[in-house]
Parts: sequence; structure tokens; C-alpha cells
Amino acid sequence: MSFCKDCVSGAIHEGTPEGKWELIGGVNSYVATPTGDYPKDKVVLFLTDVFGPQLINARLLADSFAKNGFRTIVPDYLHDDPIPADAFEKGDFDIQKWFPGHTAEITRPILDKVLTALKEEGIVAIGATGYCFGGRYCFDLAFDGAIQAVATSHPSLLQVPADLERFEHRTQRYLKQSKAPLLINSCTTDQQFPHESQAKADEILGGGKFAPGYKREYFEGCTHGFAVRGDLSDPKVRAGKEGAFKATVEWFIKYL
Repeated sequence: MSFCKDCVSGAIHEGTPEGKWELIGGVNSYVATPTGDYPKDKVVLFLTDVFGPQLINARLLADSFAKNGFRTIVPDYLHDDPIPADAFEKGDFDIQKWFPGHTAEITRPILDKVLTALKEEGIVAIGATGYCFGGRYCFDLAFDGAIQAVATSHPSLLQVPADLERFEHRTQRYLKQSKAPLLINSCTTDQQFPHESQAKADEILGGGKFAPGYKREYFEGCTHGFAVRGDLSDPKVRAGKEGAFKATVEWFIKYL
């Protein structure tokens, strides 16, 4: 699996998180809950990038989902071992050395505990939103039928076209078919999901080919990580972050 320099770069956002840390299925999770009435049988499962829910940006974003009426769960599926935020400044963090301790074999069982606990408490509809590293898990959970809607921003570690075909189920190499509507927030500069992959997604899933629903948004002037770690002093990046968030909320309102 390969990463890029933009996977470990970005800016820290300002604000005061309003949610709480809770144990869900024994997994430490940041939980943002709407202050008003909201559907108690639905949640947004926020799958973070390599910086985990410890990064304030992720918690602030989760709070924003809650303000839009969605109880939002941000599980620490990196088992309290995220990449530290000071990697932004140092610029020399070796993500390839970090990754072997955070493969799907290690992290997915943690997510499964959270999903089991949510179902036991009566949750029937889960919308997964994944950023960078978390985007991979959005796809995997969709393939397994564990979630009802997907919205991912600048996903990492995808195999294109294989993972896209797995959504559309054009090939018999895969036994499972996703039924979760898929939104992808893409951008100008992204080694993990470049223009070629963006075009392939549209080719395979667009034009009504994926019946449950497919849409790709594109944010000009933005770089991989913009939707959660972008430099908000850049007007294009701020517009991209806000646009991706708006598109995600609208997607979940429509399909969740």
C-alpha cells in the first residue's frame, strides 16, 4: 500500500469541540450529539484519516454534522496510535513504518465492535463518511452491507478500477455487491485519487449505471486532505472544505 506526502500534511483548525468521549462496544469514540430532536435510529459513522479523532479538526467536523441533525460517532479505530499532529510542521513522518501496525486486519475488528454495539442499541441506518485513510473503510463496509450510505472525501488506498467495479458489480471476481449510494468528493491535486481514477469512477458508476445512487463532486484548486486538513486561509480550500461538507450532509439527508 502506498501513501503520498499530502497524507501527512495539513493545517490545524481552530475551535472548541462540543462532543464527548464515550466507550461504544468498548472502543473509545468521540460522540457529537444534536442538541435538538434527531432520529435516534440513525448515525453518521465518521472514519478519520491517519490522525484519528485526536486531531481537533475531525472533532470539529463531527460537531458540524451534529449541528445538522446527525448523531455522529468517531471511533478511535487506530487504537490510540494516530500519527501526531506535529507531523504537519516536521514534515518527516514515515507513514510507511506506521502503517503495518494499522492494517485492516488490526483496525477492522475495532470498527466491527462499534458497528455491533450500534446495532444492539437500535441503530438501523448508518451513513459512513471517510476521509483519506478512512475512505478505504467506507468502501469495505459498503461491500459487506454494513452501512446504508457512503460519502468519502479524497479516499486513499483504493484499487481502481477493481473497487469501483465492486460497487457496480460488473465482474464475477467479487461475490458481494454494494447497495449503498456513493458520493465522492474529489479535487485537483490528489495522488491517491487522481484525475484518471475520478474519470474511471464516473465511467463505471455514473450515468445511472449504479442504481442505488452515485455522485462525484470536484473542488478546483484543492489538494488531497482539503476536506478535513485544508489551510482555511486559502479561499479555494475553504470553499472546497465547506462544499464537501455541504455535499455530504445533503447526501445523508437524501439517502440515510
